Amino acid sequence: MRVKRVKHATNARQEAAVVPMPRFRTDLGALYADDCMNVLPKLKGGSVDVFFADPPFNLNKQYGKKTKDNRSEDDYLDWCRAWISEGVRLLRPGGAFFLYNLPRWNIPLGAFLMEQKMLFRHAIAVELKASLPIQGKLYPAHYSLLYFTKGKPSRFYRIRTPIEKCRHCRGEIRDYGGHRHAMNPNGVTLKDVWTDIPPVRHWKFKSQARRANALSTKILDRVVEMSSNPGDLVLDPFGGSGTTYAVCESKGRRWIGIEIDFADQIISRLRTDEIKPHRNQDFVERAADIYSAAAE
Repeated sequence: MRVKRVKHATNARQEAAVVPMPRFRTDLGALYADDCMNVLPKLKGGSVDVFFADPPFNLNKQYGKKTKDNRSEDDYLDWCRAWISEGVRLLRPGGAFFLYNLPRWNIPLGAFLMEQKMLFRHAIAVELKASLPIQGKLYPAHYSLLYFTKGKPSRFYRIRTPIEKCRHCRGEIRDYGGHRHAMNPNGVTLKDVWTDIPPVRHWKFKSQARRANALSTKILDRVVEMSSNPGDLVLDPFGGSGTTYAVCESKGRRWIGIEIDFADQIISRLRTDEIKPHRNQDFVERAADIYSAAAE
């Protein structure tokens, strides 16, 4: 009987380690139609270059039948800590971790990332375009995008944005202290406050089969370009509308996707060109501005 019990336990561990079959594959990526906590623990540690997460914000929104968006505060934070821990485990040394959420949640979750010995890089404010005033509070005008790395970054590329111009007269808004002539012709270094992210309102930018909020491709353009090379592996455990995977496909990054409710809508997006990317005039300095842990 003792031998049988050991054998049964061994089989259980082996079954737990088996990664489920993806619902969909491309030459670059694989999409799992499942709960992320059924998939992440079964993936190989130290295999991912970029981990990007845009989880539900616990605002009691209606996504799909399997998504729970009305947890208690403690339950929500515990749930987030569970998949964050998996994300940290999966990252290679020097890999990048991005967490997109409300400032309310990113404050304690950022502290948790520091407890996991992750290296803080930036707290990026992504300006909102269509929020509403809240009685008794300041007008909420941004989302929070945390950027950490697992030790010193192995990849970091400077992004430059076009010099701002008045939309009416088309003249440049700033004179840069009289040193305009010394400015880089490719633009100004990207700030940690992003005021140029367009809202995803028009149906040409999102699926009509999924009416929940969607991210602009411009956010993922920047995440992917600043922290990875073509061929690197990006993992997004909350697929949503599939923005991350569409950007990875367009930029030659390998990807792993997980989505519990809308996998079919993501597959449709990746198979067609019906959903368009937002216009992006960023310039990426790819040759001279890379961190090398070995060199340092």
